[in-house]
This record gives sequence, C-alpha cells and structure tokens, in this order.
Amino acid sequence: MKTRAITGFFFIVVMVGAMLLGAEVFLGFFTLLSAWCLFEFYGIVCSEDRKPNKFLGILTTSTLFITTACYSLGWLEAKFILLFIPVLLAIYIHALYQKRDFPFNDIGFTILGILYVGFPFYCFTRLGYITGDFNHFLPLGFMILLWTSDTGAYLAGRSLGKHKLFERISPKKTWEGFLGGIILAVLVSLCLAYYFQTIPQWQWIVTAVIIGVFGTLGDLVESMLKRSLNVKDSGNILPGHGGFLDRFDGLLIAGPLVYLFLYLAN
Repeated sequence: MKTRAITGFFFIVVMVGAMLLGAEVFLGFFTLLSAWCLFEFYGIVCSEDRKPNKFLGILTTSTLFITTACYSLGWLEAKFILLFIPVLLAIYIHALYQKRDFPFNDIGFTILGILYVGFPFYCFTRLGYITGDFNHFLPLGFMILLWTSDTGAYLAGRSLGKHKLFERISPKKTWEGFLGGIILAVLVSLCLAYYFQTIPQWQWIVTAVIIGVFGTLGDLVESMLKRSLNVKDSGNILPGHGGFLDRFDGLLIAGPLVYLFLYLAN
C-alpha cells in the first residue's frame, strides 16, 4: 500500500506538471504516453495467432500526434496531419510479406490498438484546444474529475457497496460505488466551474457525468480485455499500479465522448 501511494503521488505530480508547463510539454508528454500505452496493449494481445504490427501501429499514432502538435504550435499547415494515412495503409501492405496463416488477425489487432488506445489519447490532447489557443484547464479538469470519480467509487463502494455492477468482469465494482463516483465528480465539477471558467458551469457538470459513467465503463472494458487474455496488468512500470494503460483505462471511452460533447457545445 505504501509503494502504491508513493507511486501514485509522483505519478500525479508528473501528470499535472506536464499539463501546466505549456503546450510543447503537454503535447510531447502525451505523445510519448500514448505510444507507451499502445506498446503495452500490443504486448498483452500478442500471441501465436495474433501478432500486431507494433512498429507501424505506434508509428501511425505518433505521426498523427506529432503532425497535429506541430499544427497546433504553428509549425505546420493542417494538411500535413493527413500524413498518418499512408502509414496506416502500410499496415495492410506489410502483412502481404509476413506469410502468416491469419494475416487479418494481425491487421485487425494493429488497427484496434490505434482506435482503442491512440484515438482516445488524441481526443484528450485536443481538449486543450477546444476554445482556440492552448488552455490547460480542460485537460487538467478532465483528469481531476477522472481521479475524483475513481476515488468516489472506491469510497462509496467500500462503505455502502452491496449490489454488483458487472460481477463476471469486475467482482468488486458495485452500483453504489458507481453512483458515488458520479456524485463526487459532479460536486467537484462545481468547484472547477468556479475556478476554471473556460467553459460554463453546465458544461462542467455534463462533463463530470460523462466521465463518471463512461470512465467506469472504460475501466470495465479494459478488465474484460485482460480477463479474456488471462492477464492481470498491462505492464509493471508503475510499482503497485501495473502499467500505464491500467491507469488510463477510464480515459479510453470517456475521453472521446467528452471531446465530442465539448466540441459540439462550443
């Protein structure tokens, strides 16, 4: 427990620092983080029948991140973002030379990693630009609400939890914890609306509900993935916490939905 707490503390400090130190650090940090999470995903799904193309999958995602970051920083025109397309298509062509029995298993899991891991992180980084120029308040607020929802779910589930949410996937999660996470996230969103006036209060509240609901579902989806592969953690880089992908499972579904909501609302 002590190791887990120390790791969690420094993890949060690094995360917050990456969001507060400017657009360059923010974009660079989450480009590297997304690549590592994708590497972990490919690592846990890889088997004799499934050999995703790690190099091209990570290269596709990194190309999208880097070109978008350069555009956001004013270093490239928007049209250069489309450079990720030929890299993506190379995944199909490369499979022709592999002489594998089930090449589309490899192709499918390579692209699944891009969609399941890379795309949500991409949406998260775009939160910093919802209002135009880079603003750290939205990505920082997103992470605060995600951590708050997790904390509220843990506390409510531990003290009040009786009714299982998805017992076959995560035996410890309960409906009481699920609702507790949403309620605490909404309460914290009211504080964020007061201090982070980037978006109106009602948008912070809706954002909190989306994160509370779909952050939990994202956690369950990753649990479902690991159970189907008989894997406990996505990695061991974080003592007491597993891999980076384990720490960001709530972002994988909530991130794109929050970005979609705020993009349409602003």
